[in-house]
Amino acid sequence: MAHCDALFLGPHPDDVEIACSGAILRLVSSGKKVAIVDCTGGEMGSRGTAAERKQEAVAAAAALGVTERRNLDLPDTAVAVDEDSVRRLVRALRELRPQLLFAPHEKDVHPDHVAAAQLASKAWFFAGLRRYEPDLGEPHRPRMLVRYPGNTPVEPTFALDISDLAEQKAAAIRCYRSQLAGDGPRTHLVQRLDIVERAQVRDRFYGARTGCALAEPYVVDGPVLLRDLGSLLG
Repeated sequence: MAHCDALFLGPHPDDVEIACSGAILRLVSSGKKVAIVDCTGGEMGSRGTAAERKQEAVAAAAALGVTERRNLDLPDTAVAVDEDSVRRLVRALRELRPQLLFAPHEKDVHPDHVAAAQLASKAWFFAGLRRYEPDLGEPHRPRMLVRYPGNTPVEPTFALDISDLAEQKAAAIRCYRSQLAGDGPRTHLVQRLDIVERAQVRDRFYGARTGCALAEPYVVDGPVLLRDLGSLLG
């Protein structure tokens, strides 16, 4: 089983693409291996069936160049930070052995996003403990846990310039055709925006704050170590 450099955890299929497609595309273009792990199949969503969401997730992963995509098969609208859920994510972390774990930020209106954020914290730590569930594989803790915001704005630690990746990101998100507005009612859409619109509005906002066209916001606890100051010089 191939290891990856970065693993992106999503509460539902499409959450990672909305928030992090630019980061994934940047990593893949530099030769890094990326995996996505979804907590649920999104089967309780107001639009699309579980089967459609699964096909869309496969298409989006291919568009992004993702090495592997898995699903923890947790119940949509009922993601819990229980022993079984933690074991499932610990197994994935130990098998895929990423150096970076990207996970939702806990500040969010969707309970599944909050639970996924808490699940990531617990599994990230326990995965590195030698005596925790040794049957799940050799211990491994990603070097850094990076948070991405979902439905609620947060103050980022850093923002990634994705100005040159706008079309590629939009194409990946559009793989989720069932979640696009089309000509139908917008009643069930978050803030009456479909997923492409939500991503573009947010990326433009953080781009405007940081001096570029589009940027993805990310949060890490504590200081970020830089090996050189080149990236700060523009």
